[in-house]
Amino acid sequence: MLDFDLKTSRKSAIIILDFGSQYSELIARRVREAQVFSVVMSHRTSANELRALSPKGIILSGGPNSVYADGALMCDKSIWDLDVPVLGVCYGMQLMVHQLGGCVQAATGKAEYGKAPLEIDDSTSLLKNVVNGSTMWMSHGDSVKELPEGFACLAHTENTPTAAIASYSRNLYGVQFHPEVIHSTCGIEIIRNFVYEICGCKSDWTPNAFID
Repeated sequence: MLDFDLKTSRKSAIIILDFGSQYSELIARRVREAQVFSVVMSHRTSANELRALSPKGIILSGGPNSVYADGALMCDKSIWDLDVPVLGVCYGMQLMVHQLGGCVQAATGKAEYGKAPLEIDDSTSLLKNVVNGSTMWMSHGDSVKELPEGFACLAHTENTPTAAIASYSRNLYGVQFHPEVIHSTCGIEIIRNFVYEICGCKSDWTPNAFID
């Protein structure tokens, strides 16, 4: 049971599904810093369980696995049809692509770890107010080779052609970097864009709300 009743509360809430990332709790913290309630739950949480909680949005964390490997952590495929905005971060983005019919493979050339400038191709929605060329923190050995039908590329880096993606019609988004870490200079803007602009959350998770 959650210690916060998402369904009956009038507060906005974001659920983070954990795929084994060391940064899952940090994602939750960044959302709360935007004064929106968040909670981390297992990647095994079913679509029906999520539907019952009525979150404003869902974030899929990163993780150490490859989505095409035996035993890779998966989510309930019905999550994509909940009509709730979803943001996939790193592994979460690759899982989105993999389950929706795209292709993820080991990165050709070299893996990408550390800081990389983000070149923006579409500055609307998720990347609104994100400075072109801003530093983002990369940590991946796999890359998206083919996007699912209906997805578009929003940004790229020198080594990653699809560093941010979106299906506007389905409200599904992904980033191949970690916006939650301090090394990503405009990362908090991306998180704010997702929770405010895309999910329609209100900044109502205040100290008073916490006390209540």
